[in-house]
Amino acid sequence: MSYVQNTDNDRAAMLEAIGVSSFDELIAPIAPDLRVVGELAVGAPMSEAETIALGRERASANRPATAAASFLGGGIYDRHIPAVVRYVLSRSEFYTSYTPYQAEVSQGTLQAIYEYQSMIARLTAMDAANASLYDGATALAEAALMACSITRIPRVLVPAALPGAVRRLLATYAAGRGIEIDEIPFTGEGTLDEAALRELLERPAAAVVLAQPNFFGVIEDAPAVSAMAHGAKALLIASVDPFSLALLTPPGEYDADIVVGEGQSLGNPMNFGGPLLGFFAAKSAYLRRCPGRLISATVDREGNRGFVMTLQTREQHIRREKATSNICTNEGLCALAAGAYLSALGETGFRDVALQSATKAHALRRMLEETGAVEFPFGGRFFQEFVLELPGPACVFLERARKAGVLAGIPLAADFPALGEGALLVAVTEKRTMRELETYRDLVRETGGGR
Repeated sequence: MSYVQNTDNDRAAMLEAIGVSSFDELIAPIAPDLRVVGELAVGAPMSEAETIALGRERASANRPATAAASFLGGGIYDRHIPAVVRYVLSRSEFYTSYTPYQAEVSQGTLQAIYEYQSMIARLTAMDAANASLYDGATALAEAALMACSITRIPRVLVPAALPGAVRRLLATYAAGRGIEIDEIPFTGEGTLDEAALRELLERPAAAVVLAQPNFFGVIEDAPAVSAMAHGAKALLIASVDPFSLALLTPPGEYDADIVVGEGQSLGNPMNFGGPLLGFFAAKSAYLRRCPGRLISATVDREGNRGFVMTLQTREQHIRREKATSNICTNEGLCALAAGAYLSALGETGFRDVALQSATKAHALRRMLEETGAVEFPFGGRFFQEFVLELPGPACVFLERARKAGVLAGIPLAADFPALGEGALLVAVTEKRTMRELETYRDLVRETGGGR
């Protein structure tokens, strides 16, 4: 970090510029018990070298997720990122504080976005992808708005097995547009209840949302859900894990109309939960309704290849009543990371990462089954995540595992109380070693499943 000197006069000028009279007034929204009262307890004045050493000592008290064996998932995953990705991101042409999309000065950025869009379109088997959105949840909400705009029907059906945060975000978006959100219950196998979906479709709906795999990690019968949605004249919005597409049928092949998902695991670190990357693809018939931006390749008058921003349907650029969305920007650097990551792995490497994740996840589940200490509420096919049912509260087991250097999963009781206090979502990526899988198994065995 660079050294920036602030005098009393500098601070007073800054406070005046932002319209507050004191530093205490500036931090008034922060709860008092979270503030440091008085001065930091750092002792006597120190040299620069001593100050750096103290800072490192204090920082070492933190325990980052990357220092543990992480079995956390639910949309954000611990994956290996090739060094070339960070190198590309660090180049000054890309590493700016603003999205430099002006065509005449930023052909490199436009081409990088175009390449990212092309790779997402190919991965999902869709006609086109946009330049990215904030995160997977935002992309899903934008897809719901887009479906309602296309069909002029203010009703969307979503799986009840969506994370609570995503359901709340959808409700917030829908409330402002008067859109009705109805939930499709899940069966005892953890999949969409198709009989319930059939009944819900007796009333007009703009779209059916299909999560593939769903939040419990279970693989859905996507072609059947697609046929039911289209049979009722509703669009199909597929929310997918990008790595699953290396092994499962891509959404374009089961006739999805819009495809969204969380792209953090495509070359972006976990970053304490953000920034994330929402990818968004659609059929060509709906491109003029897509939120955000689309970059295209073209040629100039002399036949030279170039790149241009082709569409952006935000209200700033077109008539407000015709705007699908007012979302204002894309995740440029995160999208660049995804493009660099996919390029570095290539088709073979990408498939290998997906295959390793699935193989290790199934191996861990078999190892846990052999302990006899836990159960599995859902027996269907899964990709890289599964739900574990501990005999005791998940929070007790999680704390024991954390002390052993293992982040053992995401407790589900808060969002899905019907699954019980012992329900835990466990994810396995290609980074987990056999020794870490054995450690997880031993923790379950030694603690009797967390009793």
